[in-house]
Amino acid sequence: MSTTLGLWIAGTLILVQGVEWIADYLNLRALKKDPPPGFEDVYDSEKYARAQEYTRAKTRFGFVDSSVKLAGLVVFWFWGGFGLLDRVVGTLGFSQIPTGVIYLGSLFLLNELFSLPFSIYATFVLEERFGFNKTTPRTFVLDRLKGLFLAAVLGGPLLALLFLFFERWGASAWIWAWGAVTGFTLLLQFVAPSWILPLFNKFTPLPEGDLRRAIFAYADRVGYPLANLFVMDGSKRSAKGNAFFTGFGKNKRIALFDTLVEKHSVDELVGVLAHEIGHHKKGHVWKGFVLSAAQTGATLFVLSLALNWPALFDAFNVPPSIYAGFAVFGILFSPVNLLLALPLQALSRRNEFEADRYAAETIGTGRALATGLKKLSANSLANLTPHPFYVALHHTHPPLVERVRALT
Repeated sequence: MSTTLGLWIAGTLILVQGVEWIADYLNLRALKKDPPPGFEDVYDSEKYARAQEYTRAKTRFGFVDSSVKLAGLVVFWFWGGFGLLDRVVGTLGFSQIPTGVIYLGSLFLLNELFSLPFSIYATFVLEERFGFNKTTPRTFVLDRLKGLFLAAVLGGPLLALLFLFFERWGASAWIWAWGAVTGFTLLLQFVAPSWILPLFNKFTPLPEGDLRRAIFAYADRVGYPLANLFVMDGSKRSAKGNAFFTGFGKNKRIALFDTLVEKHSVDELVGVLAHEIGHHKKGHVWKGFVLSAAQTGATLFVLSLALNWPALFDAFNVPPSIYAGFAVFGILFSPVNLLLALPLQALSRRNEFEADRYAAETIGTGRALATGLKKLSANSLANLTPHPFYVALHHTHPPLVERVRALT
């Protein structure tokens, strides 16, 4: 093992985790005793105290979760786990490409198994304690089995294709891989709303009534061809409400959680939908896709360089191979991802403001959306006073107080 490089990589991982812990600490210090002005109508003193306790509980759990997972990775690594798994998979006698798929698939399964107790605790203890969990053990198990099935059916062939490119085209392989990953991601945007999402949730067309009429009247007024508007059974897993926009072309889909529809007025829901349409009208979906594709290309280029760095394989005590390079590069690159995420999340927060502004301008007022967002935050016990450093690291949406201020 290249001890020096290995220690540098391990130290960097610990340093990055330390930055995350500092952000968590600052976030807890930023909690206030009383709700911000203007939120008294949705947060009484008891609910606000409960929201703060929810933030504390999630932070404590996150600290244990991240600490144990980092320790598990380091132990697996320094005890020669990557090399041992390579030798075990190599005894199966397959060629490099299927061996690589099995190798990375095995690492994925090991990570899933190691993370399983934390997922169980988060769902059935933490979320249950605060009244959010609606997931049954059967749904929990089925979700994971479906996820594993999709990973095998979709991820396996994609990995095999990437290995083929790097095996045959060497220095230029990253360009072919970039095209394949970008095309695969684009394809998913078209097929996921109709083929993948229904595997996990039931999507029912929004029934006739005041809400449907109001939403379609608004969509017609702003020239948005609204065809697929659904109510999703979010209550199958959580009491929290939400809405989302996904897909491209005629398969694009706007979905409102049933928990959202149940707890909000027609005007508030029109405001929420106007916000989602604003993302489409402002081109945020396509812009996000282009930026993500650019990031993928840069990552694959750096990966192509790392595959020719023998010291990296020595640091992880694993023989050089394309598939082992994928595995160890993923670990090496994780600190860089934290830095790459900062500008992307800043852009996302700006896009949220822009979508809010679009909704307010096209409706004529931002008050209904602001009220809906306030109720949504209260129902999910959201933290209203996140620390700016925590926001920069983790938030794709601006702090709610800032959004409400801008809308009103």
